[in-house]
Amino acid sequence: MPDTAAENLKSTPLEALHVGLGAKMVPFAGYNMPVQYPLGVLKEHLHTRDQAGLFDVSHMGQAELTGPDVDAALETLVPGDLKGLKPGQIRYTLLLNEAGGIIDDLMVTRPAEVGKENTLYLVVNAACKDGDFAHIAAKLKGRATLARHEDAALLALQGPKAVAVLSKFIPAAALMGFMTSRVDTFEDVTVRLFRSGYTGEDGYEISVPVAAATSVANALLAEPSVQAIGLGARDSLRLEAGLCLYGSDIDTATTPSEAALNWVIGTRRRAEGGFPGAAKILDQIKNGAPKKRVGIKPLGKAPARAHTEIQDGNGQSIGEITSGGFGPSFNGPVAMGYVTSAFAKIGTPVTLIVRGQPHPAEIAALPFVPHRYFKS
Repeated sequence: MPDTAAENLKSTPLEALHVGLGAKMVPFAGYNMPVQYPLGVLKEHLHTRDQAGLFDVSHMGQAELTGPDVDAALETLVPGDLKGLKPGQIRYTLLLNEAGGIIDDLMVTRPAEVGKENTLYLVVNAACKDGDFAHIAAKLKGRATLARHEDAALLALQGPKAVAVLSKFIPAAALMGFMTSRVDTFEDVTVRLFRSGYTGEDGYEISVPVAAATSVANALLAEPSVQAIGLGARDSLRLEAGLCLYGSDIDTATTPSEAALNWVIGTRRRAEGGFPGAAKILDQIKNGAPKKRVGIKPLGKAPARAHTEIQDGNGQSIGEITSGGFGPSFNGPVAMGYVTSAFAKIGTPVTLIVRGQPHPAEIAALPFVPHRYFKS
């Protein structure tokens, strides 16, 4: 990476902590981020599946959107049912362009505290946040006001022991259901909790004031079951869980239907439309999309990385891998990608062209490792 680009990298509030823990730091989404710690990606991945991992996701964008009809306003930009959100609920949805392409995926929360009745809390991807927030502010000008939370860091505590760890500091955390949010105190620091994450495991995301980020992180890391986890394991965890990485598995050239994300569009939104690209997307839901995101299982030991060509049995190109690698919990290579819809059925044999050589594979069900989200 050129020195000039490296000099322009932003830092999260926890950079000194990462360096002190011996992290290998790499550029990611314009930030200097930990890709792994001395434990190594494989052990970090397995530790998160078995116990609890702490991730720094402070590079993500956090903001509040406020207005008298904030639900209806934001529904003009996303296909999710925001009017149906109850106080304290979170919804995963998609920011769409007029062609139905995905500008970004994001989490939208309706805060439960008094005085926030006309507010939605947004968390968007790091690489997209400047564009996302500018797009939302411009499109909803006069209807809603967007305020970025540059004063907040974001931690993710993920894994089967996350609830036991966090409830030591915040007892009410154990009572939260999946995809719910609350404001509470962590050792006298006011934090916003989300029972969500992007590993396929139970866990939380914790929005904490920048000034207290290091103290909160250190308190969690002092727990015997918690290890610091880097971007490398975060990627293999989300891949095994069949979760999309924006810019790899979804982008402005893919629609929700093509991305196998029809489930984000509820019954009312399908009936009413009113979101960007609605005619195209609703037609694809009814009549099928030309391509589909699918799981792909290489039948050998060699992993298939992004941009690997997918062919049918006659050597015709039918698609491309968008994410791929070794799945430590799956104990084998795993991948996701897009294929022509005629080849999307689970069990369909395909051929992967890896370094110029054909390798057998088959279309597989997602996720590769079952989700273990908490259901109250």
